[in-house]
Amino acid sequence: MTSSIKLPNMAPIGPDPVPAQRPFYRSLYFVVLVAIVCGAVFGHLYPAQAVQFKPLSDVFIKFLRMILPPLIFTTVILGIGSMRDMRQVGRAGAKALLYFEIGTTAALLIGLAVVHLVRPGAGMNINVSALGTKELATFTKTAEKMNVIDYLTNLVPTSAAEPFTSNDIMQVLLIAVLIGLAVGALGHRTEMIHQFLEQFCKVLFKVVGYVMYFAPLAAFGAMAFTIGKFGIGTLTSLAWLIGCFYITSLIFVLVVLGAVAWFTGFSIWKFLAYIKEELLLVLGCSTAEPALPGLMQKLEGMGCSRSIVSFVLPAGYSFNLDGACIYLTMSFVFIAQATNTHLTWTQELYMLGVLLLTSKGAAGVPGAGFVTLAATLTVTQTVPLAGLTLLLGVDRFMSEVRSLVNLCGNGVATIVVARWEGEVDMDKARRVLNGEVLFQDDISALEPADAGGVHPLGGVPSTHVPAKEVVGVS
Repeated sequence: MTSSIKLPNMAPIGPDPVPAQRPFYRSLYFVVLVAIVCGAVFGHLYPAQAVQFKPLSDVFIKFLRMILPPLIFTTVILGIGSMRDMRQVGRAGAKALLYFEIGTTAALLIGLAVVHLVRPGAGMNINVSALGTKELATFTKTAEKMNVIDYLTNLVPTSAAEPFTSNDIMQVLLIAVLIGLAVGALGHRTEMIHQFLEQFCKVLFKVVGYVMYFAPLAAFGAMAFTIGKFGIGTLTSLAWLIGCFYITSLIFVLVVLGAVAWFTGFSIWKFLAYIKEELLLVLGCSTAEPALPGLMQKLEGMGCSRSIVSFVLPAGYSFNLDGACIYLTMSFVFIAQATNTHLTWTQELYMLGVLLLTSKGAAGVPGAGFVTLAATLTVTQTVPLAGLTLLLGVDRFMSEVRSLVNLCGNGVATIVVARWEGEVDMDKARRVLNGEVLFQDDISALEPADAGGVHPLGGVPSTHVPAKEVVGVS
């Protein structure tokens, strides 16, 4: 059971006085939603001009990717170092990895089952020799570095600085886990290091808060570019595949994750409503990375211990990519169906085994899902690599959904592991999800920090709905 940790200058607010009602149009999730719609309309009406807005999204994501490695590094060290003993670290890590493998395997199998049932590629009769492969050069070059042997050897960086300069999240996690274990083993002798990392982590969250103000511009730029570059017509030619992927993803979240959530003791619907800001941010940016800081604070705010959140959630970004797994199996078999390539069950089982490994190696890689698919086709050599050109125009439309599923899966996974470890206050979690207790909704605040120094990702009270109590995390 964890205790409630309050933000500085943020004492609980009682029923009297009642916080002033903030207009819904002042919340960031609403502004991001408007930006997405405006970007789509602008991209459709002015495609030539719309593609010029892509740098808005690129710069925003680069800012977030710049800050994420040190943020993950510090939070993982703090999470492991604050655990009661090293046995708890091993126990929590083993449970998290077990859940991750079960979850990703389920996602792979569900995607495989649906694509065989619906057969979206059947009847296309694509002539592989007629497919152009020039546009695949960038992806295949990256995919060549993602074979099984190279993946295992590249887990260890050549220098301590390499993971931070290359944004390799897997390597960052490895270094952070080793240092976290050392900090925890030395106990009180590393108290000064622990305090420094805590303060440094607050600084990093402050920086993220500044960057988040530009999220609406990034969402507008990303959506305008997508529609302007590929057009609405691109969707119609492969709409059957996209529709199957969307529906399968929705079923996975509501049925599979919903069942896991129900068994754990909370509602998946209420959880999705609770993290709506993060979901819309992912929808606008086509990547789950910008939502990591906000999701960490939301999970702490609903009662999960900081140690579990800081350890499990960043690890899930590399090991628990449910949406990517659904996309990979469906796309792999879709290409086989479209090119009339017959796959035996032995070949499909081999594909699943390869995907269980290659899907873990795509974290932090631009166009991760597409690159991983290219790597899998290269390793298995059962489906024509040229078939990837069929997905070039629509991959962007599927990247948003797989990122959304990844985010939901990692949020649920963190709560499950926290429940297994007894590191979550489920009564508080249910109260927060029911709206009885309101988390300090940092992301929904658009106005600058107040005189008390509370930043937009860490302490402006969210007052767009009534609540009896306001809680936060430090």
